[in-house]
Parts: sequence; structure tokens; C-alpha cells
Amino acid sequence: QVQLVESGGGLVQAGGSLRLSCAASGTVFSIKNMGWFRQAPGKQRELVATITSGGSTNYVDSVKGRFTISGDNAKNTVYLQMNSLKPEDTAVYYCHAETQTSSYYWDYWGQGTQVTVSS
Repeated sequence: QVQLVESGGGLVQAGGSLRLSCAASGTVFSIKNMGWFRQAPGKQRELVATITSGGSTNYVDSVKGRFTISGDNAKNTVYLQMNSLKPEDTAVYYCHAETQTSSYYWDYWGQGTQVTVSS
């Protein structure tokens, strides 16, 4: 199993920056990719960014050019650098990891961290 612990959320003014961190522990060798999702009040959870074990990244269109996902394999930690934040970025951000064991895939989630962007 994998445990995910997020940190770095908070309150920031529009145009500001925040960096989220997600530290993984447990059977980290089985992680295939990690990512960040977010869920705003009254909305469905949406994918924000992902990074594979090989370092390939993917972003939702609304954050391209503003957010950067990166990983530190030595620390088993994934980061989400968020710049030029907008009020519509306000949400609870969740770290996600997908693992593979033989032919089985498993999903793990962090507890979530609140990001609030004031106008």
C-alpha cells in the first residue's frame, strides 16, 4: 500500500503563487504515475496534472503555462508549483498515485489540502 501526505495549501491573492507537496511512503516502487486533482464546491473532481515514473507530464488546459508538476524520486515526493493563481483555482487539491502489482492497478489518494485564491 501507498500513503500520501499533502502539504502547502493556503490562502493567496490572485496572481500569487503556492507550491503543493505530496510525500509518498509504503510500496513506492510500485507507483506508475502520480498527479494532482482538485475539487471545487459543487463541482466534480478534475484532473490538474500528472507525471509518470519516467517523468512525462500532462496538464489540464486551464493550468497550462501556470502550473508545473515535478517529482523528486530520492524523496518520493511530487510537487505542484502554481503561479499566476486565479480565483477559479480555488479548490481542495488531492494528490493521487496509481500503482501496479502484476496485472492489477490500484488508486491511492491523499487527504486533500485547501487552496483559496482571493480576488
